[in-house]
Amino acid sequence: MSRNWLLPGLLLIPVVEIVLLVLVGQAIGGGPTVLLLLAAALAGVWLMRKEGRRAWAALQGAVQSGRMPDRELGDSAMVMAGGALLAIPGFLSDIAGILLILPVTRPFARRGLTWFFGRRVSAMAARSPYGPLFDRMDGAGAPGGPGGAGRVVHGEVIHEDEVVEGQVVPRRRDPRQTP
Repeated sequence: MSRNWLLPGLLLIPVVEIVLLVLVGQAIGGGPTVLLLLAAALAGVWLMRKEGRRAWAALQGAVQSGRMPDRELGDSAMVMAGGALLAIPGFLSDIAGILLILPVTRPFARRGLTWFFGRRVSAMAARSPYGPLFDRMDGAGAPGGPGGAGRVVHGEVIHEDEVVEGQVVPRRRDPRQTP
């Protein structure tokens, strides 16, 4: 995956924010635009504190119950990122921050971010020199699991330090799996 879009994207976002500020300023006036930005920032700080406490309590509950707090960690990270976006003056960043903070929209954001980062991690693993070890890490394609792309050694296990002769053959892929 190419990073050619990164610099233009980082330069384009402030330009879009400024254009939106100018358009809103022309529509409702400069003073009301500044007041709207301040109100959005204050509401964002309040919302971040409220949802941050809720996410922290859920994280503590998951840890105390002894289960992996993956969803809670993701929610905490999204609340913090949403709060940072709400602190940046601009309407586009406010919309993105609200989408990350609100409990109604957070599952959609979580799904989208999981998809995005899953693709990024898969692409990075494929470029890694250890890429073949991480063919498919989800269950059936995991190394050593059924349908994986590892090597199969046919032989017999003997427990008394005896030499075992066998044959190494490539593992056949399960036709039901997608490549």
